Amino acid sequence: MIPTFTKSYEASAAIAANRFVCFSDTAASSKVAQAAANTAPIIGVSDTLGADIGQQCDIHLGGLVSVVLGGTVTAGAPLTADADGKAIAAVAAASTTVRIAGFAHQPGVAGDIIDVWLAPGLLDRA
Repeated sequence: MIPTFTKSYEASAAIAANRFVCFSDTAASSKVAQAAANTAPIIGVSDTLGADIGQQCDIHLGGLVSVVLGGTVTAGAPLTADADGKAIAAVAAASTTVRIAGFAHQPGVAGDIIDVWLAPGLLDRA
């Protein structure tokens, strides 16, 4: 097992297992929800249990963690979130700053669970 930095947060909506998450209302609370876009400020990945609304959810904030893929990725690719909090390849887009959650440590296709090194960053406009 590879140790990770994990912290528990209250879920503001249902969170599935192994999904990218972000703070849901940074002005009013530190509750979390599944990330829903490549521009979401991703803070980590939900554990293998996920959580229902109002429950505590363990979020991996650092280290090598497992995440569900929402598309095809290659090893070493920078990753961001799709509309369901699944990992997809981060691609620069015009007039958009894409949030990077980390880097794939193996290739995979939609539905696979792969290891990701969490390393938040930004991919600036194309």
